[in-house]
Amino acid sequence: MTDEIRKRRSWLDGFMAYALPSGLSEAQARDHIVVLDQRLYALWDLGENLVFAWTPVPQGLRVLVAPHPLLTEFSHSSADPEESARRRRVLDELLAHPTHLPEAQFEATAIELGLSPQLIDLPFAPESGLGLGLIAAIVSRYGIRLVEDRAVILFDAVGFSLLSPLQQVVQLNSLSCSVNAAYAKLLDREININFARTTTGDGFYIWNRMRGVEANVELYQLLQFILAENALARERAKRPDSVPQLRAAFHVGSHYEFYQSEGLNPTSFSYLVGQVTIELARMIDRALPGQILVGKFNTLMRSETSGEIQRIDSIEFVERTRRPLKQLNGLSLAGAEIDAIACYLTGQRDAQGEFGISEFEISDKHGLPHRVYNAKINIHRREGQTIFLGLREEDLPAFSAPLRNP
Repeated sequence: MTDEIRKRRSWLDGFMAYALPSGLSEAQARDHIVVLDQRLYALWDLGENLVFAWTPVPQGLRVLVAPHPLLTEFSHSSADPEESARRRRVLDELLAHPTHLPEAQFEATAIELGLSPQLIDLPFAPESGLGLGLIAAIVSRYGIRLVEDRAVILFDAVGFSLLSPLQQVVQLNSLSCSVNAAYAKLLDREININFARTTTGDGFYIWNRMRGVEANVELYQLLQFILAENALARERAKRPDSVPQLRAAFHVGSHYEFYQSEGLNPTSFSYLVGQVTIELARMIDRALPGQILVGKFNTLMRSETSGEIQRIDSIEFVERTRRPLKQLNGLSLAGAEIDAIACYLTGQRDAQGEFGISEFEISDKHGLPHRVYNAKINIHRREGQTIFLGLREEDLPAFSAPLRNP
C-alpha cells in the first residue's frame, strides 16, 4: 500500500461516528468508505474538479463533476444583470443543499449547468451499504458547500505581532491548551462538540462541524470555558507574556466550506471563507483587550431535537445559552466547583433601574457598518473567586464604535 493511500485512509475514524444501516458491520462500512473514496478521488483529479451534485442509484451514484472554475463561469457568464443574479441564486441553492438531490432535480440541475452526469459504480447499494447521510459527508470532501447558519468564534491574542517568534509559539500553544482543557470539561458532561479550528496567525477560528441551534449553543459554551481556562492560566503564569491576553468575537452567518489539498489528497478537515469570517475579522479588529463581542444576526436555525426551523436573533440566542448552563454546575475550574454561570449582553441602566442592551456599530476601512453587542460572562465558583470575563459597559469609553438604536 502506498503512503498516499495510507494518508487517504487515516481520516476513516472521523466517519465512524455516523449511524450505520442496520446489519452493516463497522469493518464492512470501512471497506465501503474506502471504495467510494477511491472512486471520488479519481474524479477529483488532484483538485482540478469538484462534485457539484449527486443522486443515488441501485448500485452506485450519479454525479455532476466539473472543473472548479465553473463556479464563477456559470454565475458571471451572462451580460444580463438579472440573469446573472438568477444564476448566483441557483448556484447558492445548489451549494447549500446538504445531501443528495432527488432524481428529477438532479436532471434539471445537470441541464442548468450544462453538465453530463457521470456514473460511479459501487459494489453495494448506497442506502444499505453506507447510508445517505454518511455518503453526503464523504462526497462533501470533494466539493464546496454554502452554510447559512453556523456559529464561528474568533480568538485574537492582544499584541501578538510585537512578540518574538519564540513568545508567539508559546502563546499559541497556551491557547491550544486552553481549547483542549475546555473541550475536555464539556466532554465530562457528555457535551460532545465536533469542533474544528484554523489558525489566523495570531489566534484561531473555531466552529462546530455540526449545525443547528443546539450545536451553536454548545459552541458558545465552549467559548466561555476557553476564556475561563485562559484567565486561570494567566493567573498562574510566572511570566505574563507566556499566556495570551485574548479578545473574542462570536457570530452566526453564511460561509463557504471547502477542503484544501494536502499532498495529493483533500484534507480531512474543512476550511471556512465567507461573510461570517469577514464580519468576525472586522469585529476583532476593533475589540478591546479582554472584550467579548457578539455580532448582530437574525438567522434561520434548525433544532435537532424537534426538527423545527426557527428564526433566531442575537439577543434571543444569548438568552437560549443560559438554559443549558445549569447542567454545567458542579464542574471544577482550578479545583473549585462551579455554582453558576451568568452570561449576558451589557447595556445601560434606565430611569426605572432596569438594564437594556446596547448595540454598537463598527465601521470598517471600506465604510461598511457592522452591528455588534458587548458580552459578559461571570463564572461563580463555590470556594474560589468569581471569574469575570469580558468588559462591563462602563469599561467601554475606549471602544471605537458608537452606540446605535437597535
